[in-house]
Amino acid sequence: MKTQQADVAVIGAGTAGMAAWHAATQAGAHAVLIEAGAFGTTCARVGCMPSKLLLAVAHGVHDAQQLKPRGVDGTATLQVDGRLAMQFVRRERDHFVATVLKEVASFPPECVVRGRAGFEASDSGSHRLIIDDAWRLEARSVVIATGAVSNVPSEFKVFGKRLLTSDDIFELETLPQRLAVFGAGPLALELAQGLSRLGVEVCVFGRDGKIAGITDKSVHDALAKSLAREFYFDPDASVHEMLLEHGVPTITFRATDGMTRREQFDAVLVATGRRPALKPLMLEHTGIALDERGTPPFDHTSMQCGTSSIFMAGDCDGTRPWLQDATDEGQLAGANAARFPDVKHVERKVPYSVVFCQPQVALVGTSIETAERNVVDGFVSFEDQGRSRIDGQARGALRVYAEASTGRLLGAQLCGPQAEHLGHLLAWAVQLRLCVDEVLTLPFYHPVVEEGLRTALRDASSKLYARRGETAPHLAAAVGLS
Repeated sequence: MKTQQADVAVIGAGTAGMAAWHAATQAGAHAVLIEAGAFGTTCARVGCMPSKLLLAVAHGVHDAQQLKPRGVDGTATLQVDGRLAMQFVRRERDHFVATVLKEVASFPPECVVRGRAGFEASDSGSHRLIIDDAWRLEARSVVIATGAVSNVPSEFKVFGKRLLTSDDIFELETLPQRLAVFGAGPLALELAQGLSRLGVEVCVFGRDGKIAGITDKSVHDALAKSLAREFYFDPDASVHEMLLEHGVPTITFRATDGMTRREQFDAVLVATGRRPALKPLMLEHTGIALDERGTPPFDHTSMQCGTSSIFMAGDCDGTRPWLQDATDEGQLAGANAARFPDVKHVERKVPYSVVFCQPQVALVGTSIETAERNVVDGFVSFEDQGRSRIDGQARGALRVYAEASTGRLLGAQLCGPQAEHLGHLLAWAVQLRLCVDEVLTLPFYHPVVEEGLRTALRDASSKLYARRGETAPHLAAAVGLS
């Protein structure tokens, strides 16, 4: 069997893998990039970008329809052509994919390997990878960046060809009339709302009451209330039966009104999450530890698996499934793989994620479950917030968390207008270790949505000072005590 040598082998050519290859190469290593599937990254092909393109069309339609109560009515001539809408999504999606393909094409040909890699048992100091059972690659270090694949529980396979995942929904030639969506995570919500606003009758079935990773009840309930105004939405669905009746997906379930309903759909979208694509790698041959899911535990500050020269990066590690983190992890893993055993550790950025449904969702830093007990919170509802009401987006809620002993911001959960921007402000404040009162000294213009953030911060400040038996500065000024 033919054998080739490399300093670093990077398995997977997605966002994390390409970042790892660049970092290893820049560190002076001879790195190879191995890919078994199509180039183009999950984000560009089936994730971030096509879903946002679909939402751009859908939100445009929705915004136009919302003008009628304001005296502007063009709804009589407003029509959605599902075929043209999906052509637009694919055309623009392909533009983003082409950008990635152009980057891959710029890599030296000898550094790109096409084929499926799996580990071979080895007692030498290097790792042996078998490529397509045809030849062997020996590498001093390995970065695993194989990404994740759609998770389709076996009970849904009864729907056969009527079953859709987020990997293939963007290939629809036109839109279905009725769609059942299983899942209430970020992508499920984005696709469900986008398709609903384009005229598809959507029913969303969640599990265990969870929505988009939100753990704060007030924020969770505000989002559930808002979404339920647009389409059937049950985050804690009780499904009695699923079958394909005369070729038509048929679902029997207990509805949110307590009644049993039996509904038929044109298709069923299963968006119940993604699982790390690790099984083909045969990690059991590496000798590194594996957890019950077959995932190797690793150090988040170095991406190193134990003391080995194997590193993780991107979706396959099952922790932060967001593009910006895939890039950071790839760069860290690639650089450490190149300089192994001189492994460096870094302080990771504050966790931050966004869901682009309306109202948008943003999760920043420490959640209420994982925060220390010594915590105060600050709350605001957007239902009567000035700018939100002006813009016709008066829905949602925000809660911030701060350390009671110091006032330092720890995190926030919110759903509301412009949450992607409010979330950025909060993520920066948390990473800079700012205190509530420090953020309150910064300028807030009027009328802007950021005033809602100020309301939540003032609420937290009041609670901080109340614990000390004092009056918060902003309240003291208001009553002439300062």
